[in-house]
Amino acid sequence: MEKRKIEIMDTTLRDGEQTSGVSFSISEKLTISQLLIEELHIDRVEVASARVSDGEFQAVKAITKWAGENGYIDRIEVLSFVDNGVSVEWMINAGVKVQNLLTKGSLNHLTYQLKKTPEQHFTEIKQVIDLAGANGIATNVYLEDWSNGMRNSPEYVIQFLDFLATQKIKRILLPDTLGILTPSETTQFINELLGKYPHIHFDFHAHNDYDLGTANVLEAVKAGINGLHLTVNGMGERAGNAALASVIAVIKDFVPEVEVGVRESSIYKVSKLVETFSGVRIPTNKPVVGDNVFTQTAGIHADGDNKNNLYFNDLLPERFGRKRQYALGKTSGKANIEKNLLELGLKLNDEDLKKVTQRVIELGDRKETVTKEDLPYIISDVLDSNLYEQTVVVDSYVLTNSMGLRPSATIGVTIESEQFEENAQGDGQYDAFMNALTKVYTKKNRTLPKLIDYAVRIAPGSNSDALCETIITWEVPTKIFITRGLDSDQTVSAIKATQKMLNII
Repeated sequence: MEKRKIEIMDTTLRDGEQTSGVSFSISEKLTISQLLIEELHIDRVEVASARVSDGEFQAVKAITKWAGENGYIDRIEVLSFVDNGVSVEWMINAGVKVQNLLTKGSLNHLTYQLKKTPEQHFTEIKQVIDLAGANGIATNVYLEDWSNGMRNSPEYVIQFLDFLATQKIKRILLPDTLGILTPSETTQFINELLGKYPHIHFDFHAHNDYDLGTANVLEAVKAGINGLHLTVNGMGERAGNAALASVIAVIKDFVPEVEVGVRESSIYKVSKLVETFSGVRIPTNKPVVGDNVFTQTAGIHADGDNKNNLYFNDLLPERFGRKRQYALGKTSGKANIEKNLLELGLKLNDEDLKKVTQRVIELGDRKETVTKEDLPYIISDVLDSNLYEQTVVVDSYVLTNSMGLRPSATIGVTIESEQFEENAQGDGQYDAFMNALTKVYTKKNRTLPKLIDYAVRIAPGSNSDALCETIITWEVPTKIFITRGLDSDQTVSAIKATQKMLNII
């Protein structure tokens, strides 16, 4: 059985650009248009509104020039207005071949915004459609506020559609302009229109004010809608539009009798590029494209994945060019750590794995997550700590660093059950700590090793809260040896490395 094809129109560059604070440059608009059509295989792209600005005009010219040279010109669309031909002239000069004409889809908007009768509005719309057609521009018609129109003035909507059915137009676009529809209303309204006008191509344009955008789109598809308007990352005014990634996944998984041409494997790549160009961060829990949505945090989930993929659903990350990850933190179990070690090509025996797991949990209590790249440092730290007995403990310390004053340290140290407290200043916090420690060891008639090298490193690609490994090389008369400390604070990691040295000597 042949699947029913649904057209996807992306309106990231027009409606999505109405996201507060977002304005794409000419080159960004061109790049996004190219990716949407050639990489994602979007059917149509609404790239701008007519008459907005000279920058918008230049961007549309660049897009139509590229589209014309590559056979895509009929897939480039612009929002236009009933304005006595001003928009049509703008589109002619910009090289546009398809207009999406904005008209009034509710009697409320018509009466109080335009202050016109339906007959006056229809007459002006016909003039714009005819003028566009005479200049080689095809017309789709937006019924602005259509959802409120169906709720409150359905007779007007039917009167309007009866008129549009007589005009030379390609599609009628049904926007839930204020995002007020419920799924049941979406089903009811679209069923009604498709039953009455079976030969008209209808698009549905959902907004997300009640977080029902994807649900409403799903119902529209089930009701038989011909096309959908979506945006990358759900960008758009107020709460945004129905998100491309979520809708494509929902259709492919829950409406198998329907076909969309969008290439799923490219969705994440395009989403990240739009995030970069727009400056609007993708929420970490955003379905399909959020940073965390393919990350298992709980150890029981990782264990379940090892046992017949018990915590997998159909949203496999590989569909979207992504990978499943296993977070390391206070809820980690051995299974999480084993998964990450496997990716690093490392294997530990059960005893060492338990010790590393415990250390990850301890670190997770202070730091939200530990990265996979931190694991070699943690392993080194844990296994290194097993080589000596803990007879010296740095119980407490206060480190100060103030502008105009020398750094200082007050420390409390226990050496073989004997407690000491000292204070000292230094050229830095760690130097002050070492000066205070020297005072303690002077009281014990002991000499500290000479510090001959001090190195700090963090995992590649880390952030400012990354785990920090400090590697200190010490010299005593008989040998040179190294100790390591690990902490998200550099000075603390150096103190931990120093405590290891104190126990070794």
